[in-house]
Amino acid sequence: MNPRTVALVQSPFNLVGGARPLLHLRSFERDFGPRTDRWLQYTSGGLLATTGWRVPSPDDSGLKGEATMTRTHPGTAKDHSARTIDPDLLGIYLNDHLAGATSGTERVRYLARATAGSPLGREIGPLAAEIAEDRKTLLAIMRNLGVPVRRYKVGAAWIAERAGRLKTNGRLVRRSPLTTFFELEMLRMAVEGKAAGWQTLRRLAPDHDALDARLLDDLLERARSQQQTLEQWREQRIQSTFERPGPATAESP
Repeated sequence: MNPRTVALVQSPFNLVGGARPLLHLRSFERDFGPRTDRWLQYTSGGLLATTGWRVPSPDDSGLKGEATMTRTHPGTAKDHSARTIDPDLLGIYLNDHLAGATSGTERVRYLARATAGSPLGREIGPLAAEIAEDRKTLLAIMRNLGVPVRRYKVGAAWIAERAGRLKTNGRLVRRSPLTTFFELEMLRMAVEGKAAGWQTLRRLAPDHDALDARLLDDLLERARSQQQTLEQWREQRIQSTFERPGPATAESP
């Protein structure tokens, strides 16, 4: 089936399904059961609704004929029956990753500010700068490919990340230790998704002159380093987040 036809069918389901908990959470919970973390339902609903907001047009990605160039081999003429890069799907894919990069950049900056002056903050600060730079690189790649930025997706990601900060994590006045742990975990998953995106583009690089294979290799290596840093801090904070010191016991004579 044509990708545009699939999008035409799927978009209304995404839009309605994502908007329903935002507009009337009570009826949503009546049909699908109560949600303990309502902020998470709001976040996922907002992201799902934005993916259904737009149906891709034929020139949606801006790649036009350039992205459909065929895969060739040295010494052979172009074979127009060979594999091609779908410009519509690649444009949607990159904009979805840009939305994720926007959310991740805002989240890591927030964590860096919240932990400033601590050992974690001193390591998260440079990491936040790297993640912001990765987002700029993604934008540059999109420009090179002729993919227009869908700003409503970027805006929705920014709003969803801010909404996630409203979660109290058991504390109303001061910052909960669970907040830092949760943010480390979410960032770990976000960087994993970013690495998958770089890997996808790396696989497509031989089919498209606008994709720099060496740059993508460097981005993949940096993403793996970021994953390792975040995972180390996440593991370090498991006990301090969830375990309490037991009651003191008197020593026997």
